[in-house]
Amino acid sequence: MRVEKKVALVTGGGSGIGAATSHRLAEEGALVVVSDIDLGAAEQVVNDIIAAGFQAEAHHQDVTDSIQWHDIVNGIVDDHGRFDILVNNAGIVLTGTIEDTTLEDWRQINAVNSEGVFLGTQAAIGVMKRAGGSIINISSIEGLVGDPLIAAYNASKAAVRMMTKSAALHCAEQGYGIRINSVHPGFIETPMVVNGVAAMGEENAKAFQEYVLSSIPVGAMGKPRDIANGVLFLASDESAYMTGSELIIDGGFTAR
Repeated sequence: MRVEKKVALVTGGGSGIGAATSHRLAEEGALVVVSDIDLGAAEQVVNDIIAAGFQAEAHHQDVTDSIQWHDIVNGIVDDHGRFDILVNNAGIVLTGTIEDTTLEDWRQINAVNSEGVFLGTQAAIGVMKRAGGSIINISSIEGLVGDPLIAAYNASKAAVRMMTKSAALHCAEQGYGIRINSVHPGFIETPMVVNGVAAMGEENAKAFQEYVLSSIPVGAMGKPRDIANGVLFLASDESAYMTGSELIIDGGFTAR
């Protein structure tokens, strides 16, 4: 039980990587608060976790709302007496090159993917600095390498990568006992990826899929549980000497 008796919050926990992460942390002993802007999806994940014999609860959350962040983080401490793990997973993707991305789309993507992680990290530090904890920010390989079709998404995930390092250094220097690391998934079979590819149009989608599969050395897209296992490691005491680090889980995509 690698995170036994710990309390975790997973944002965007209603599907994909967030759902797999919620299950994985619960399986290893954590009480998992599953938040999502789609409360029904979060509740379904929680029902599945409870049916399997583990602990979880669902909450509605818009990660772009600072007041909701304050309420959910402090509510966790009030209800459970501790808050040990935050997984900033909630994210969206909209396709668009630097020429055709609208300012509205740019702001929407960065509000969720970048500002949401900022707000969550800030809120968690406020309560974790009393007893320490682990914050895991889900970035992407798209925060490491460029893609001409997702300019705003590239920018948002790169922001997560560097903000994580800054926050990790701050917490270390202050002696808070809070470790902050980023996870960089490659191409994973999640609803967000499937929907994002579909939005490219049939011709572009086909070309994209062929490119992706031919560019992954292991020859296949990853599963959400592959990422969840990495998050579990960073959430557990096994990674006690890691902070400000990047955990890349991409089937070798960025190794070339």
